[in-house]
Amino acid sequence: MPALIAQKACLIMNSLSSPDNPSPFLAEPLAAMAMEPAIALGRTHARRLREIYRSAGWPCQDMLEIELLAGGMLERVAGPAGHETLRVSDAGVAWLAATLAVNRSTLSAHEALVERVACEMVRAGRIAWRTLSLRAQLPPVAEGEKTRWCMVRPDVFSIRNTTVETYLEPIVHEIKVKRSDLLGDLRRPDKRGAYLDLGGECWYVLGCDAKGRPIGAADEIPAECGVMQLDNGRLVVSRAAPRRARQNLPLGVWMALAKATPVAGLNDGVQGLLGECG
Repeated sequence: MPALIAQKACLIMNSLSSPDNPSPFLAEPLAAMAMEPAIALGRTHARRLREIYRSAGWPCQDMLEIELLAGGMLERVAGPAGHETLRVSDAGVAWLAATLAVNRSTLSAHEALVERVACEMVRAGRIAWRTLSLRAQLPPVAEGEKTRWCMVRPDVFSIRNTTVETYLEPIVHEIKVKRSDLLGDLRRPDKRGAYLDLGGECWYVLGCDAKGRPIGAADEIPAECGVMQLDNGRLVVSRAAPRRARQNLPLGVWMALAKATPVAGLNDGVQGLLGECG
């Protein structure tokens, strides 16, 4: 689209120029513009395009809109009163659909690995929950200041199936299937500290990229966390998580667990059939 605009501009400038009345504009720079590659559009452009698609189309007139207009993702529409609004073009709708498909595939891979880790915890005799919203405690920023609190959503939170509170051994598993998400998470020490406050252990479970390569290595993860990785479809412990003393779960965590539904365990009926066959 930018190349087409530049080519049309070149034709207009050449038609305006003549030997008797040379045009003050030069067509050569515009021809060079026609050869430039298309603008690279990223997540920020997709977010703005979705916002415009859901809105009345009033322009912000910033750099993002300029790039979206030049890339053919937006169209300017003149209103009856002379004002202009923006409308997502057919090319913009197609590009948004493609980005949504990529996001869904990434989310599906993440959800599949979350489900697998949760089921592994259940097989190990634990009670597991997915994506709980839990309140965690953080140390004060400076000495003498108040304790901080935050809300976190661990991918998998599990406890031992026991009636003795001191034997619960809560564990948090954080699942990552994209390297960019992993690097962003590692730059958030408060989130990691909140997970460590909730659980006696905190594990990072690292998936693989589209080419089957691990998205990270164990030495990239802080030493206070354990690391599990996918290896030929199997979950392998790359580094065990150090155990921390966790005496009792706070009342707020118990209330969140009581209101949530844990991951389903083994089917009693199926186990009965297996027992009869044995």
